[in-house]
Amino acid sequence: MQAKMTIQELLKRKRDKKKITMITAYDYPFAQIVDEAGIDVVLVGDSLGMVVQGLENTLPVTMDEMIYHTRMVSRAAKNALVIGDMPYLSYQISKEDAVRNGGRFLKEGGAQAVKLEGGREVAEAVEAMTRCEIPVMAHIGLTPQAIHRMGGYKVQGRTDEAAQRLVEDAKIMENAGAFALILEAIPADLAGQITGELSIPTIGIGGGPSCDGQVLVIHDVLGLFDRFVPKFVKKYANLKGDALSAVRKYKEEVESGVFPGKEHSF
Repeated sequence: MQAKMTIQELLKRKRDKKKITMITAYDYPFAQIVDEAGIDVVLVGDSLGMVVQGLENTLPVTMDEMIYHTRMVSRAAKNALVIGDMPYLSYQISKEDAVRNGGRFLKEGGAQAVKLEGGREVAEAVEAMTRCEIPVMAHIGLTPQAIHRMGGYKVQGRTDEAAQRLVEDAKIMENAGAFALILEAIPADLAGQITGELSIPTIGIGGGPSCDGQVLVIHDVLGLFDRFVPKFVKKYANLKGDALSAVRKYKEEVESGVFPGKEHSF
């Protein structure tokens, strides 16, 4: 039987140069599939606002919604480490809010850690949470909660100044106590540099192959979400097409009287 993934094991993977696998999922059925596939980490992302709720961005997602989805995923994940994503304004206002809301993911959601976005500006929140035994994964580069400041979903760190700031933010997050760092939509060379300078694992999503691990959203992996498809996404299936065909077939059989047949009736 596979042992439950732990933060210490993730740190060991970094030292041993063994790649880390991570997938974002939002409910029991998909988290069960991810867990049975042997994925190391399941992130319950606030991207559920876009993928599940049909919103334009992640900003409206609430703490109660995140706890609800995290609880479902935690029930399914017997082996994977579960990380709850802290939504907009759940940690930015004060350290007290950060600790209180981070603690809810562990107490109510069943998660083993939380994730938040930002660099130096959230360092105090990371320090406060880790002091209270709330493990924190940090997230820099393209940070969706900052979409209005960034002017959209754009690659970050292209200039020397922006790249240097990301390197500094990565080190600040490590020093603040983060156990891992997501690098989203930054040049591969920069991600490789950051990965080489940190002792904590980096998880790439549009950060190139040099990161210590990779993360994608389950709906992207399975070809279920096509409202927009970032360059860094690779589809491993086309379940939307399969599902559409199946539902159309069901409609056709009901309308023609083929379903239900005798074998489906009592």
